[in-house]
Amino acid sequence: MSIWKNRPTLEQLREMSRGTMDESVDLRFEEIGDDYIKASMAVDHRTMQPVQLLHGGASCVLAETLGSTASNMCVDAERKICVGLEINANHLRGVGSGRVTATAKPFHIGGRTHVWHIEIHDEEGRLTCVSRLTTAILERPGANPILRMRD
Repeated sequence: MSIWKNRPTLEQLREMSRGTMDESVDLRFEEIGDDYIKASMAVDHRTMQPVQLLHGGASCVLAETLGSTASNMCVDAERKICVGLEINANHLRGVGSGRVTATAKPFHIGGRTHVWHIEIHDEEGRLTCVSRLTTAILERPGANPILRMRD
């Protein structure tokens, strides 16, 4: 059974990424399953730290993009938006080139918060980072009649 309330195509997700940080780091949405979403990211000059390894912040960009996107797929997009509230990451193995692939699955899908488990693997399938992202579920501006009365 699918957890998604709205399920864009991979092409729609790729189009949404144009002109954003996703595009800058060559983040590519790869797969949407019934209860997970996958994306990959380049490991190159755009995402490396000076010692020529994948930057931990770049891993967090991948994890937060994936978890936030997944959260937004779990809500009524006409009324709600989901934004990152807290992220943590444990960097387990260095990566010096190629691509890394992340998979996000939910720990919790609630009415006010979602919590996502994101694993990042290198091209050999080795676990390189584990992350947990909590997203806040907010009213979309203009969707709540009380908010419209403030204008």
